[in-house]
Amino acid sequence: MRPGLLVTADGEAFSGYSVGADGAATGEVIFNTAMSGYQEVLTDPSYAGQVVVMTAPHIGNYGVTAADEQAPVPAATGLVVRSLSLRHSNWRAQGSLAEYLHRHRVVALSDVDTRRLTRHIREKGAMPVALGDGFDRAELAAMAASAPLMTGRDLASGVSTKISYQQEATKPWRGHVVAVDLGIKSEIVANLAGRGFDVTVVPAASTAEEIITHDPTGVFLSNGPGDPEPLVGPIAAVRGVLGRIPLFGICLGHQVLGLALGAKTFKLPFGHHGGNHPVRRLDDGTVEITSQNHGFAVDLWSLAESSAPVRHGLVTDELLPPAVESEYGTVRATHQNLNDGTLEGLECKTAACYSVQYHPEASPGPHDALYLFDRFAELMGV
Repeated sequence: MRPGLLVTADGEAFSGYSVGADGAATGEVIFNTAMSGYQEVLTDPSYAGQVVVMTAPHIGNYGVTAADEQAPVPAATGLVVRSLSLRHSNWRAQGSLAEYLHRHRVVALSDVDTRRLTRHIREKGAMPVALGDGFDRAELAAMAASAPLMTGRDLASGVSTKISYQQEATKPWRGHVVAVDLGIKSEIVANLAGRGFDVTVVPAASTAEEIITHDPTGVFLSNGPGDPEPLVGPIAAVRGVLGRIPLFGICLGHQVLGLALGAKTFKLPFGHHGGNHPVRRLDDGTVEITSQNHGFAVDLWSLAESSAPVRHGLVTDELLPPAVESEYGTVRATHQNLNDGTLEGLECKTAACYSVQYHPEASPGPHDALYLFDRFAELMGV
């Protein structure tokens, strides 16, 4: 292994060993708290433009397999771990993580003090970094300082499909879903097809008229990377669909729906990334453990007549407005993050739409929220 280095935009340096592709990479550094699922994380298009720090100390022990990929190639620009397993053991394994990183030319570091790096991100916020081997601290610091910020970047268009494609239902047919690809994961399509829906995946740039031409029973807005506010086209398309076809959005799709309803979004200090985030359902108080990957959130208070209250102590329902008015009708908060109190779900019954900030299909993560796909079927009336 070759000596490697990571330098943040504010000048902090973290040493390690290069275990991936040669050279250097830049991106916004974030930390992921999942205990496993590193291959799903790397191939989740929502990580485009980001360097992922895994907080679990031992990564790579069960190898890699094509069955776990959420997209054909990794989207993350870099990977940082405390300890990369030198051996892998699993009956599903088709190779090692190190081989996978080299094959897909992902720059990666091992033997990094990921606890110190994670604390730095928590204290200073997500920021650009540069990492690699063969470069000194000053060179990497210059790369990190010149790397673009996540705010204002349309990354969804870059990872979206360029042409529409279809997946047939794998259970008795119930309807047809058009999925707008903002960075869709393969497990999402599998969950829709597994509930009896033919799925047509369309590009992020699709207009409302193009979506409606497919004669869908429902419209799905996928996860994806980057800032939602630059997505002018998808926001306009959603506004053209609202109230005409039942709609379900997740992650970036949730943010796009919020913007289409008239709300605003904001950048979180270091985002939510991992498979163990607690979310409370506001209707009955049930807590779900969820899989999340996002750096922005919807601000429902931007549609309210009053300002957001200041948090004191534990997260409470009062940190979210129970309901606000939009041009499409009443919008209600449905889910709340129990770590920071931010909005995790909304619905507008008059427009037949709802969304959540997290990933109900998980991959990786728990399956507490799989019921949301069944709720989508109920919304479509099938």
